[in-house]
Parts: sequence; structure tokens; C-alpha cells
Amino acid sequence: MNPEITHPTTAPTFTQRLSATPRGARLARRLTAHQLTAWGHPYDSDANHTAQQLVAELAANAVTHGRVPGRDFELRLILPTEQTLRIEVSDARGDRPLRFVTDPDAEGGRGLLLVALLALTWGVADRDVGKTVWAEVALKDALT
Repeated sequence: MNPEITHPTTAPTFTQRLSATPRGARLARRLTAHQLTAWGHPYDSDANHTAQQLVAELAANAVTHGRVPGRDFELRLILPTEQTLRIEVSDARGDRPLRFVTDPDAEGGRGLLLVALLALTWGVADRDVGKTVWAEVALKDALT
């Protein structure tokens, strides 16, 4: 198992498989907002908004670039500490490397730049089928 996706057994975790469609990507964002609210980070908090944006980008990439017909993508949210949220989005395609768009006139492709700006750290891990793109975000408004 790749060390980047090893989880402590005591960390609160939410996992959901979703259809690799735009609707599935939207649902991933909504589920993230709901789960973070349940974990004490209200919908209108900065932490919740940042997590929603990260999930939106990673899920959109999974649906757009990582889609394999008939295969779902997976969303996993983990609280390794009270101050950190780890987001993992796994898709069924491991044959397409991630890339940053460097053409300033390109119409899209800046999602990973946004992920790099919003996340404390992020990366990619191979899996048996496909890949997992993960990001960690600070929960500044964590309950004490």
C-alpha cells in the first residue's frame, strides 16, 4: 500500500462511490458540505467552502479525465487530526498523467493550480485500478 494513502484506524472517515458523471461530481461536493457540517465545520465556514472547492475540482477531473465507462469514482474524507481534512478522489484510470496547463490562452485546465493553491499538500497515488488524487486542507475553524 502506498504510504500516502495509509489511514489511522481511529480517524473519522466518510467514503462514498459515485457515478462518474457531472451529476456524481456535483453530489460529491454536496456530500462534502454535509459531512463537514456533521463534523462541526458549518456549511458557511471557510474550511467547508475550501473543502467543497477542492472536491469540486478533483471530482470534475475524475469525471472528465479519469472516467472509464461503467466504473464509478470514489470520494473519501478523512480527519487524521482535528485541524486537518484529507480529501481523496479515486478514479479507474491510471494511464493519464496529471498535467498543469501552462498556456495563458487555454480555455480550461487550471483546476490543479487551484488545488495546489488551496491545499496544504496534495499528490497522486497509484492503486490496483486507477489512481487516487489527494489533498489536505487546514480546518482553521476546528472546534476546540
